Amino acid sequence: MKPNLVIVGLGNPGTQYAETRHNVGFRAVDVLSEAFGVGEWEEKQKFLSVVQEARIVTVPVLLVKPQTYMNLSGNAVEKIVDFFKLDPAHQVMVLCDDIDIPLGELRLRTSGGPGTHNGLRSLQAKFGEAYPRLRIGLGAKPSPSTDVAGWVLSVPSAEEKAAIQTALGGIADLVREFVLETGAEQGK
Repeated sequence: MKPNLVIVGLGNPGTQYAETRHNVGFRAVDVLSEAFGVGEWEEKQKFLSVVQEARIVTVPVLLVKPQTYMNLSGNAVEKIVDFFKLDPAHQVMVLCDDIDIPLGELRLRTSGGPGTHNGLRSLQAKFGEAYPRLRIGLGAKPSPSTDVAGWVLSVPSAEEKAAIQTALGGIADLVREFVLETGAEQGK
């Protein structure tokens, strides 16, 4: 199946990262898998990712979890874009965490800079800034002296988990609406 849309959840592979703040993108793609997935997750070495086919409305979609670690996510997405000859500005959507957005808030943009996010920096190096991204707010780190890397690679508190889970609950409807509004059903 050639997808009209590739939805990439950013995160780090491995069980030690599964519940961390930085893996919210993987969990967001899992929500889409539950809502729209067809079949099982498969490891695809040629894409440096695990992938699952999905269908949103009538649109063929490929759900993706890069297995390259966050800072190299662009390498995996580039392989998929090249293989399927996709236009990232219209056929790739990225789901990721964001420490600059209030906890539990969702922010959808069709383009923009990477901010402090190294996964988005990796994608920007490959595709520029013109690709849709849905950012899931983690809220600010506890204090200015807190190490950002250590904080995003730690497990959120129970209160933070609840806020993130509530946000994730709205993702399927938001992505469905995005697909309908942007013309992804025609592969634009």
